[in-house]
Amino acid sequence: MYTSGLLFIGTNEIIIIVVLALLLFGGKKIPELMRGLGRGVKEFKEGQKDDQNAENNTNTTTNNDTVNNQR
Repeated sequence: MYTSGLLFIGTNEIIIIVVLALLLFGGKKIPELMRGLGRGVKEFKEGQKDDQNAENNTNTTTNNDTVNNQR
């Protein structure tokens, strides 16, 4: 059975990828790219938390309505 080659990236491949990134983007641009990527990940996680909080609030409201209707 064939498994994906991306699962087994070695040290040599990582070094090649880093060197290519430096050649393509330059030393000044890479920190800016990583900063933007970090902000994007942070916003994504905050969005997930907000979504979970909203979902929990609707579940609590629905449960409270059900309990009140049964009384």
